[in-house]
Amino acid sequence: MKIDMGNRLVGTGESTYIVFEAGPTHNGLESAKKLAFLAKESGADAIKFQIADHNRLITTKDLNFSYTRLINKFTGKTELVSEPLIDIWERRYMGYENWKELKIYCDTLDLNFFATTFFEEDVDFLADELKVHSLKIASQDIEFKDLIKYTAAKGLPIQLDTGNASIGKVERAIEWVLEENNNKIIINHCPSGYPARLDSINLNMIKTLKMMFPEYPVAFSDHSPGWEMDIAARSLGADIIEKTITQDRTTASCEHMMSLEEEEMHKCVKALRELDIALGKSRRVMNSNQKHISRNVMRSGFLIKDVKKGEKLSIDQIDFRRPGHGVLRPDSYLHYIGRKFKSNFNIGRNIKIEDLE
Repeated sequence: MKIDMGNRLVGTGESTYIVFEAGPTHNGLESAKKLAFLAKESGADAIKFQIADHNRLITTKDLNFSYTRLINKFTGKTELVSEPLIDIWERRYMGYENWKELKIYCDTLDLNFFATTFFEEDVDFLADELKVHSLKIASQDIEFKDLIKYTAAKGLPIQLDTGNASIGKVERAIEWVLEENNNKIIINHCPSGYPARLDSINLNMIKTLKMMFPEYPVAFSDHSPGWEMDIAARSLGADIIEKTITQDRTTASCEHMMSLEEEEMHKCVKALRELDIALGKSRRVMNSNQKHISRNVMRSGFLIKDVKKGEKLSIDQIDFRRPGHGVLRPDSYLHYIGRKFKSNFNIGRNIKIEDLE
């Protein structure tokens, strides 16, 4: 299945749909706009945010969250940071009026805007007021039946982050979406960790998801530094690549460390676009230039002695040499043995179809 994301189709046979994630790395409207601008300038298709009232989502300041922070991007020095999760969310909180302004700004950029939602009123706001083209469910909510069904009922493409969920839980979430008569489903392989450890990325899950759910596009949310894993994920069949971006990887907050800065955004998009070209098609299709080159290096029949008009072609008259422009090909020349020559021809001639009766 191919899914319309508003600005283009996503699915098998389409080029990579590149989403830059700015939800955890902005600190308000102006930085969100700046990241949107950088995403558009780099050539990305969409930008994603996260909309939630942190005071409702998180009920206590005692819930701490640990992540690795990059201190020096040149030496690679890092430190382990632990702080209240509610403080992390508070830094990125924006009210509905700010989200409206940001959505309008993204529209002027011709950059697709969507967000992860955590409450039904946010689903309504995004779908009914902002008129987004897709909605996303966080991996932590893969078991939240009511939210998934409410979101699916909007009829928009729904992206399901799977995180560490079992295949059974993924299947169940898909069933909940289908129960709302919505089959516009995108399954997102989203390794855990900030940054994700190499042994937890499990890129082969992309192949598993493609095999088990061939009717739905598969996405990869990258939580590792750099964009090497994105190239690998696309090579394994991911239809959507989602990568976090930042203005500064040394920012003292979660997820900046493994995010892409401006120059890296451009390199990531360029690499993915070039990979799309290099992946080509699943069946061999040769253009005219490739066919010409192939003929030059293949073999065809050349005369190794002079022949007279009316003389019959025999195997002892020919040798197979390059280029392969003649009619006598090594795999089919027997069809022409015994046919008569229309004229006299000298040794060295590359035999053509018009030379024979």
